[in-house]
Amino acid sequence: MSDRSLGVYLHVPFCERVCPYCDFAVVALPRLARADEERYVTALLAELEGRAAAFAGRTLETVYFGGGTPALLLPASIGRLLAGVRAAFAGEPREVTLEANPSTLEQSRLAGFRAAGVDRLSLGVQSFDDTTLRRLGRAHRASESLGALAAARAAGFANLSLDLIVGAPGQALGDVERDLAATLDAAPEHVSVYALTLEAGTPFARAADAGKLRVPEDDLVADMLLAVDARLASAGLRRYEVSSFARPGFEALHNQRYWRRRPVLALGVGAHSTEPPSAAAPFGARSANERGLAAWLARIEAARFAPPEREVPGPATARGEAAFLALRTREGLVAERFAAEFGAAPRHFFAAAIDELVAEGLVAESASGDLAPSPRGFAFADAVAARFVAEPS
Repeated sequence: MSDRSLGVYLHVPFCERVCPYCDFAVVALPRLARADEERYVTALLAELEGRAAAFAGRTLETVYFGGGTPALLLPASIGRLLAGVRAAFAGEPREVTLEANPSTLEQSRLAGFRAAGVDRLSLGVQSFDDTTLRRLGRAHRASESLGALAAARAAGFANLSLDLIVGAPGQALGDVERDLAATLDAAPEHVSVYALTLEAGTPFARAADAGKLRVPEDDLVADMLLAVDARLASAGLRRYEVSSFARPGFEALHNQRYWRRRPVLALGVGAHSTEPPSAAAPFGARSANERGLAAWLARIEAARFAPPEREVPGPATARGEAAFLALRTREGLVAERFAAEFGAAPRHFFAAAIDELVAEGLVAESASGDLAPSPRGFAFADAVAARFVAEPS
C-alpha cells in the first residue's frame, strides 16, 4: 500500500445485449446513440476531475477500459478520455487496456483504438465453438472471433489477451481442449480462463434453480481447469494468478494492482476504487459507485463526486485481505513485505491457518515465512481465502 503509482479504471456499462450469466453493472442498448455516448464520456471526465485530488502525487502506471463493452465507444471518445487521465496525473502509462467483443462493429474500430493510445486488447472470445457460444447467450460466433484476432494484429496490437469460459452448459472436456487448441493457434500473449459462476439473480441462476439449466459437475470443471493449466503451460503461457496465464513479460499490470492492493481510481457506473492510505485510513479504503446509470449520472452532473459507498478496513480485515489476495498469485505472500505493513510476519497472525493449509497441500511455506499456493491451492483458491476472511480481531 506504500506504492506511489496509480491505476485508473473507466467503466463503460453499455452492451448490445446482456449475457444471461452476467452480474456486472451493464445497460442493454442495441445501439448506442451519439448523444448518450457524449453525455457519459463528459460525466466520466467530470468525475475524474472531481476525484483526482484524493489520488494526487501518484504516477500513472495503468489505464483500463472495462465494461460492459467499452469498444462500443468511438475511438475519438477513448482518445478524449485517455487525454483527460494523462492531464490529471504525472507519468505515462505503461499499459492501456481496452475490453472488446468480437463483433463486426468493434472489429472496424480496432485501428482507431490503437491510434488513440490503447496498447493492450482484451478480447471476450469465451469459446471458439458456436454451440457453446449459443448456450452462453453470446452475440458473436467463432468466425467473428477469428476475424477480430486478425483485425487486432493488423491494427498493430502486440499485446493481446483472450477470455475463455469453462463449465458452460453442455460443455465437455473435449470441447475445452478444442478451445485451447484454437487459442494457441491464435498465439495470444495472455489468456484469462474463468469457470462459469451462477450469480444470484441472473437468468442462468434462475433457470438453474428451476431445474431448467444444467452445467457440468464440479469434478468435471476441475478436470477442465487442470487441462487448461497443462496445455497453456506447455505452450509457454505460465499461470501467474488463479485465472490468468501469460507469456513472460505480458502479465497484466493493471489486474496485478488489485491482487497487491495498490491504488486504483475507478470511474463510472458501478466502479470500485482502491483508495490509498491516509491518516484516517492507514490501510487504505474501498469505495463504490452506484450500479444504476441514471443515479450515477444524476450525482455526477450535480457535481457530487464522493462515492455513495465507502469502507475503511481495520487492521484484522486488511491483514486477511493482504493474505488471501496474495495467495491468488504465483508469487504468493512475501513475509518481509507483509511484516513491513503489519508489524509482524504472516505466521504471527495466522499460524493455525497456515499449518492447516500446509498440511492439506494447498500452500507451501518457505524457511523465511513466505507463502505460495500449490497447484492444488490454485484449484481451491476460495477454500484458501476462507481461512483468512474470518480472522478474529
